[in-house]
Amino acid sequence: MRKQQGATVVGMLFIAALVGSGLVLAAKLVPAYLEFMSVKKILNSMATSGDLKSMSPKEIQNSFFKRADVGDVKSVKPEDLTVSREGNQSVVTVEYSVKVPVVANVSACMDFMASSSAQGE
Repeated sequence: MRKQQGATVVGMLFIAALVGSGLVLAAKLVPAYLEFMSVKKILNSMATSGDLKSMSPKEIQNSFFKRADVGDVKSVKPEDLTVSREGNQSVVTVEYSVKVPVVANVSACMDFMASSSAQGE
């Protein structure tokens, strides 16, 4: 008689629990990363459209938040946005944190930073 081989029910349940927890964690964290990609896309479109050369810092902020409304960006607040001058062009930098509740009192805190300049990406 040969020895039986294969996965046990307990082993399969353990693997299913690990895969399930990974999927739940990914489902909670992916929206924050998608929102960050929208922020980067907004900054890149502002840089390529030429808005940063001719607009004042207040106009740049207003333009960013109008585009953020369309892109459904809710995590970026006005105090997270910094407009500075480099040469003859303005550079917009966004630094913000997102706290995502995972399970009960456990949360994931993610820090994001994006810039309209080539070196900030």
